[in-house]
Amino acid sequence: MNVNGPTVSVFVLICCVACILFRVIYGRGYDRWIPSYLRRAAMRRTSASRPREIHVLLCIADHFEPGHGGATGEAALARVNTWVREYPARFGAFQDSDGRSPRHTFFYPIEMYVPEHLDLLATLCRAGHGEVELHLHHDDDTAENLRATLLGAVDELRTAHGVFASSRRDGRAAYAFVHGNWALDNSRPDGKWCGVNNELDVLRETGCYADFTFPSAPSRTQPRKINSIYYAVDDPERPRSHDHGLDVGAGRPPADSLMIIQGPLLLDWKRRRWGLVPGTENGCLQSSQPPHIDRLELWLKAGVRVPARPDWFFVKLHAHGAPEESHEALLGAPMVQFHQALANRSLRDPAFHYHYVTAREMYNLAKAAEAGWTGSVAEALDYQLVWQPQPCGDSVPASR
Repeated sequence: MNVNGPTVSVFVLICCVACILFRVIYGRGYDRWIPSYLRRAAMRRTSASRPREIHVLLCIADHFEPGHGGATGEAALARVNTWVREYPARFGAFQDSDGRSPRHTFFYPIEMYVPEHLDLLATLCRAGHGEVELHLHHDDDTAENLRATLLGAVDELRTAHGVFASSRRDGRAAYAFVHGNWALDNSRPDGKWCGVNNELDVLRETGCYADFTFPSAPSRTQPRKINSIYYAVDDPERPRSHDHGLDVGAGRPPADSLMIIQGPLLLDWKRRRWGLVPGTENGCLQSSQPPHIDRLELWLKAGVRVPARPDWFFVKLHAHGAPEESHEALLGAPMVQFHQALANRSLRDPAFHYHYVTAREMYNLAKAAEAGWTGSVAEALDYQLVWQPQPCGDSVPASR
């Protein structure tokens, strides 16, 4: 059989395009979540329209790592001091629909623990500007060592700095979690940066009330389930048990399950590479993805909700706020303008309400919605878990 030149050229071109597409799809992890995204998009087209009255529940989960990049002790401390100094000064005067100022949740890496950092962050939080939760980077770990690490950290940080919530029911300590390198439940294909296949069980058994790690796209640790608040049940025989789960409010919570609270993950057709490939909206706040009111529509479109309260939109964003390269986006003009834009929209539209919440408060609101709560957002902020900060000094201005 004779094959002419043009036919060979077309075949080569097709192969090249196929290789490029494979690298884009696999390399950016689209195969992990696009099928779920398309299913949810089809459901949105057939479901009821967005309610007229909406409440945006806004939580910023900061993977707050003062020692990131091998910073010296002096540089790491300077990063913390910048936040303690600038956060109240920049944002203390803003108020949400309940009259509360912005809240920030500092997921502090326990393997980098420096007492002076926590003293400063606890003071900032006691003044009403946020709360501290747990972050952990580990590798080649065991369930036994992880359990000891978590229990030791909760006890030490709670005793020394007064951080972490307590259960209304029994007073036990409770904490939220973000996994370092996104590798929750040993979810990296190469098994790095974790090593514990039953990590969800270990977290739950040591007092974790919810995980706030995801989304992680474009990382291949990204779960298949997206834009959801759900219960995941651990399978100790395999990794990434949180790939699937039962949506909160869709039925009785499974026994021995851990709540997973995800942020938005969507295609952004307004930001395209090469004019063809859509960008990804993953709820990240950084210098290349600064906070902006234009992103809010995509966060709402993600539709992270609990069925009984379709008017409550859970918007969990994430950041790495400690390094200097993030300060402009998170402490500078972009964030100031974002808060001002939220206030302006609320003034223009009486049906638009926004609420600054911590990770703990977002969990409480999810549990309240699951139970059929018909009251206000403000009244459910301490629904199951409470944090009672001790009186603080005058070094940080108190928020409203």
